[in-house]
Amino acid sequence: MRAELASLELRIGHRFSDPGLLRLALTHSSLANETRAGRGTPAGDNEQLEFLGDAILGFLVSEALVRRNPDFREGELSRLKAHLVSAVHLHGVARRLELGRYLELGRSEEMSGGRAKKTLLVDALEAVIAATYLDAGLEAVRGFIAMHVMDAPASTDEDAGTDVQPAIVDYKSALQELAQARKMPQPRYSIVRERGPEHSKTFTVEVRAGKDWTGQAEGRTKKVAAQRAARGIYERLLQEAGPATDAHPEPVG
Repeated sequence: MRAELASLELRIGHRFSDPGLLRLALTHSSLANETRAGRGTPAGDNEQLEFLGDAILGFLVSEALVRRNPDFREGELSRLKAHLVSAVHLHGVARRLELGRYLELGRSEEMSGGRAKKTLLVDALEAVIAATYLDAGLEAVRGFIAMHVMDAPASTDEDAGTDVQPAIVDYKSALQELAQARKMPQPRYSIVRERGPEHSKTFTVEVRAGKDWTGQAEGRTKKVAAQRAARGIYERLLQEAGPATDAHPEPVG
């Protein structure tokens, strides 16, 4: 295998038993179409691998979200999944892997800046996921998804010119880190209300970060309610919104 693809294997974290799979995953239809037109031996492209990779990605992201967040409801899981499989997020993953360097493009696509196009990079990433699955099975892809998709840092959407936050699944930790970075008191959580029968209670939890930042949220468990409350303060802090109203909760026992 040529050195370029060997260096990509290091980035991916998988050495291919069948290097042809990785090469096919990086081959855009523009090159395949040119060779079919008589410029060389007919070549395949990554469109079928992209199709398979999209399905594998959706399944493994869903699996990871359910395992990491057993208390989350369907709506919360769907919101997180939508972000993780979005073109914006996957574009950031592809750019960090520098997939553009390794694409096999036809002349027209090369001349039009195809190596930097979001669609081509996202398609190639999904094709690489499928190639990894076909080469080594689901466990190899599960590790790739965990490292490069689930736990990816914030990425920049160059088209929109804005920073895109990663899908946060632990807002309590995220709020604690943000408060520390801004030299604020550490968040304090307290239960302000419990309602419903013992077998189906709803909890209202309040979080305070300093004297000016406070918010409340409900949940079927104390943990879920606290996460939702933390998320509210976290997102408001990022937007530098005004302080919430004061309240006097009972301490969490």
